[in-house]
Amino acid sequence: MKSICILRLSAIGDVTHVIPVVLSLQEQIPGIQITWVIGKIEAKLIGDLPGVEFIVFDKKAGRKGYADLRKQMKGRTFDALLHMQVAFRANLAAACIPARVRVGYDKARSKDLHSLFINQRIPPAEQQHVRDCLASFLTPLGLQAAPPRWTIPLSDSDLAFAGEHLATDRKNLVISPCASHTLRNWPTERYARLADHAVRAHGMKVILVGSPAPFEAEYCAAIESAMTEKAHNICGKDTLKQLTALMTRADLVVAPDTGPAHIASAVGTDVLGLFAASNPNRSGPYNSLRWCVNRYPEALQKFTGKTVDEARWGAKAEFEGAMELITVEDTTIMLDRWIAAQDQN
Repeated sequence: MKSICILRLSAIGDVTHVIPVVLSLQEQIPGIQITWVIGKIEAKLIGDLPGVEFIVFDKKAGRKGYADLRKQMKGRTFDALLHMQVAFRANLAAACIPARVRVGYDKARSKDLHSLFINQRIPPAEQQHVRDCLASFLTPLGLQAAPPRWTIPLSDSDLAFAGEHLATDRKNLVISPCASHTLRNWPTERYARLADHAVRAHGMKVILVGSPAPFEAEYCAAIESAMTEKAHNICGKDTLKQLTALMTRADLVVAPDTGPAHIASAVGTDVLGLFAASNPNRSGPYNSLRWCVNRYPEALQKFTGKTVDEARWGAKAEFEGAMELITVEDTTIMLDRWIAAQDQN
């Protein structure tokens, strides 16, 4: 096997889970040629991963996006395609990629005609974390599943940006409060109370981050306004690389089920995750599941009448009021527990 194409366009969190697959491929098959078809925003985070050819697919380009992809694939045939996305748009992109072996999801996790675009399947698995699921895409190729190991290239200027905003005399708490799905967001006044506790009880510096989107800027501003203590609000002022550098050097990140939580986990920073609308055991920050506040079972029971075992694995509880099941006390207790663990190390 000399060449492999990976198709995973989005989202940021899922894309970080593909990094271990790349690293494992390079380790198990030295000299392997890896091509990754990826989304535009996601490429800004990891498009400089060493030893990988990236082809950016612009999903907003419509038919032109598929035409451009076909043009770039003309005359090429890969030994294998890892078709890691089940959305119908991704299936159409997969049709543009010539490959002898086409690895996709098992039947239980296939949808949107995914089965028509593959000829091999990953092993079925119940109650599996997304990272472990993506890691298993190597097994149909006769390789070992990818171990949880990450790298995200950062420049000196990215690290310098982080240094400008982080305190050197106390612990740094980065709060990334917004998810792309608003029903995963925790109320701003509760973030403010948690942040105040971090400053008062533990002397932490609180840094608010988010994208330049107006909604996120307003969200961070509302948290800052509701706080009694002072926050350092840099929402919309950093790039994805600078955010990664910031999280690399931070002590702890607070976030709901959102991409930055997975970035933080990938760079080895603990995440205090806020989960009620989704199941952290499936999509939580992989290395910080012990630090997640998990009200998902209560939310699922309240809004669907099902237990975690009765519901489909991966079922969401994205309902109005679900995230409100997470109390401020839930988070302050978890923060205190995390601080105590650091003091013991």
